[in-house]
Amino acid sequence: MRCFITGCAGFIGSNLADRLLRDGHEVVGFDNFASGQERFLDEARKAPRFSLVRGDILDSAALTAAMAGSDLVFHLAANADVRFGTHHPSRDLDQNTIGTFRVLDAMRVGGIKKIAFSSTGSVYGEPSIFPTPEDAPFPIQTSLYAAAKVAGEALIQAFCEGFGMQAWIFRFVSILGERYSHGHVFDFYRSLRADPTRLHILGNGKQRKSYLYVQDCIEGMLTALARVDHRVSIFNLGSDEWCEVDDSIGWISEDLHVSPVRVYAGGDRGWVGDNPFILLDCSRIRALGWRPTLSIRDSVLRTVRYLQRAPWVLERRS
Repeated sequence: MRCFITGCAGFIGSNLADRLLRDGHEVVGFDNFASGQERFLDEARKAPRFSLVRGDILDSAALTAAMAGSDLVFHLAANADVRFGTHHPSRDLDQNTIGTFRVLDAMRVGGIKKIAFSSTGSVYGEPSIFPTPEDAPFPIQTSLYAAAKVAGEALIQAFCEGFGMQAWIFRFVSILGERYSHGHVFDFYRSLRADPTRLHILGNGKQRKSYLYVQDCIEGMLTALARVDHRVSIFNLGSDEWCEVDDSIGWISEDLHVSPVRVYAGGDRGWVGDNPFILLDCSRIRALGWRPTLSIRDSVLRTVRYLQRAPWVLERRS
């Protein structure tokens, strides 16, 4: 199968490319390297069935040409900068909504019928049901990122109805693991590396979050693709557990053998649009036989140890 991956040089995209190549598929990667990293593709480039196209998903002509002949599109490219969404309000619209439309329209032109889409558990806003199932009503959206992803999901569903496409939509919790380069574990590790005596924390440290190891995430996606054949399938992908931000700080500090003074910014959330509690009901994907292999604690520690082995990831972000 010929698989096309937008955001192929990113955290999840590069891990997915490696897995698909190991499984014997042909992979075409598409990335503008705004946040993707060349070194994440070192393994993929060793495979003769891998090719890379440098381009932006907003460039319809380049996207359509690169996608031609593909059997399945994994659309992972997105602006994932949730925290600073209000600093650049048009970025989520451009990259997450219009970008998704460009991908779908390139599929339409090329006659490509299948898409797997990385959405987010943030689409549930601040729900009243925990764990939150896929059919929970959407409340008021609290971040531009999530609102743009909801719009992307809607476009995908409309294209499926209008043009006979088939979609698998995955609502992720935060993903951790090798090649992770953005998020709270990264920020805490970088801060403690610079000053192990003091750590500044957004919010009150009591925010409750669920996380998932990147290889478990990929396995969940591939399980659904192999076993479900509906016009549109929506799956939560996450863990059945959660941790407080303070818990993750404790695990990271213990692993680094440091005891920083914790300085809290205060409030029950870290930024505008930060959901103070995220816990998804994953029984739908579990019914297909999928299970996470790592706990949240082990996922956090594996991420920290990756960052220790790959200091160039921190240097590039700096």
